[in-house]
Amino acid sequence: MRNSSPVLRSGLTVAAAALPLALAAMPATAGPGISVSTTGNTVSVTTSACTQINGSWGTASLLTSSQGSFAQGRQVTLSGTSTSQSAAWSSVSAGTYTVIVICSDGTTAGTQSVVVSPTPSPTTTRSPSPSPSASPSRGVMGGSGGSATDYGTVTLVAGGTLVGAGLFGTAWYLRRRNKPYRF
Repeated sequence: MRNSSPVLRSGLTVAAAALPLALAAMPATAGPGISVSTTGNTVSVTTSACTQINGSWGTASLLTSSQGSFAQGRQVTLSGTSTSQSAAWSSVSAGTYTVIVICSDGTTAGTQSVVVSPTPSPTTTRSPSPSPSASPSRGVMGGSGGSATDYGTVTLVAGGTLVGAGLFGTAWYLRRRNKPYRF
């Protein structure tokens, strides 16, 4: 009995040494799987795991949380090419779903859960979107300093007078400065 203990130890050592070699020989991933996405109330699935058999890539099924099998879900036939197959469901209500893809050869390409968020409904508290209005009769007032207000004649004359007085005062000051001082 004592002799079996070293044999058992050596057998475990050989098995432990062979395990990394066996794992290295297997692929790191079992398959490409599926990719599920949502846009609004549309759920779509994409895979590259299926091969075409008799003109069919396979079938995808969208299951609610209360459904337990592939056959109970909303089924859609996969379409695509040899590099990518896809399916989509529209008008999906908010909730948590499970997407299952079964290829035409009977293998499962993948299973993934997805959450569909509720779509925001318009509320009355928002301000209404701007509606188109008639164009201004004078067009764009590009040379008026960005002003869109129509000032009256009195305001424009008063402003012109102030600008003229400022120019006259500046010219008078510069002229007096150029003359030599007389004491």
